[in-house]
Amino acid sequence: MVAEGEGALSRTASPRPPDLLRLHEAIADLFATQGDWRRAYQHLRSALDIARDGSLRDALTSSYNRRYLDERLSGPFTDRLPLGLALIDLDHFKSVNDTYGHLVGDRVLRRVADLLQEDLPPGGFCARYGGEEFVLWLPGLDARSAVRVVDEARLRVARHPWSALQVGLRVTISAGLAHGAPEFAEPASPERQLRHADALLYAAKRAGRNKVAYQDAQTTQLITHSE
Repeated sequence: MVAEGEGALSRTASPRPPDLLRLHEAIADLFATQGDWRRAYQHLRSALDIARDGSLRDALTSSYNRRYLDERLSGPFTDRLPLGLALIDLDHFKSVNDTYGHLVGDRVLRRVADLLQEDLPPGGFCARYGGEEFVLWLPGLDARSAVRVVDEARLRVARHPWSALQVGLRVTISAGLAHGAPEFAEPASPERQLRHADALLYAAKRAGRNKVAYQDAQTTQLITHSE
């Protein structure tokens, strides 16, 4: 179990440690001095892969960073699976920093990132969008399942024992979820979906926070979920 405040990801999702990068570089140098260029190249490629992976991770939370998200948003999107994009914001996070200090605020961000990354679908990921905002990329889920995943994440945050970190601390999130299905003649691009999710996030906040807002495909009416 992850210790409170560490913000570590699961073993499969964590960025590989820098020591492994240096190890591959050292082995590559060793094979190069021996003239074994094939093995030197293999280890150099491994070192480059590790360095790239680290450059796409957020230094504080170890989730993916804005650079990785932008690559996915602007890259070619040929996947015919349905895609849900949720934009998530910590409620009243400024007051957490003001009341408990930025060190506690950083621990909150790390822990929230951990909670958001639980139970994501295959191919899904969490990225820190900036400040106290995160994005959940949810491929392969129908609209109902995407709502369930995001609302369960909201509940995990709301029910987490934050007082164990700091007496009196309470943390909640609000989320806007935009869902695109492949059966649409002209499915929205991920960038357009994220803009839609942003508008829904503000609707969730106006409705009182600690909610998930999404658009019902049949009624096109705003629906909010609360605890």
